Amino acid sequence: MSVTHISSSEFKAAVLESEQPVLVDFFAEWCGPCQMMAPVLEELSEQYPQISVVKIDSDEAANLAMTYQIDSIPAFLLFQNGRPVKRVIGAMPMEALAMRLGL
Repeated sequence: MSVTHISSSEFKAAVLESEQPVLVDFFAEWCGPCQMMAPVLEELSEQYPQISVVKIDSDEAANLAMTYQIDSIPAFLLFQNGRPVKRVIGAMPMEALAMRLGL
C-alpha cells in the first residue's frame, strides 16, 4: 500500500468509516521532522499492508487537529473501528514507530 494524502472532507470516509485500521499522520509542510517521516511512513505502509496510512495537513485541517488534541507534530493516531486507539508523537525510525503502535 502507499501513503495517501487526504483533506478534512475525506476524513470521515477514509478514517472513521474504514473497515481496516488506519494510521493518520497529522503533519505540516513547514515541519522538518514531519518531512523526515515521509519515507518512514512509506516503509511502514509496505511492511504492514493491513493498515491504511493517510496524511492530513494539520494547518489545513485545524478543526480535526483540535478535535483530536494535536498540539505537537508529527502526530500519529491509529484508528480502529472509527476510534483512535494509539497515539505517538515525534519523528523516529520505522521500527520504533511500529513498536509504539503495537504492530
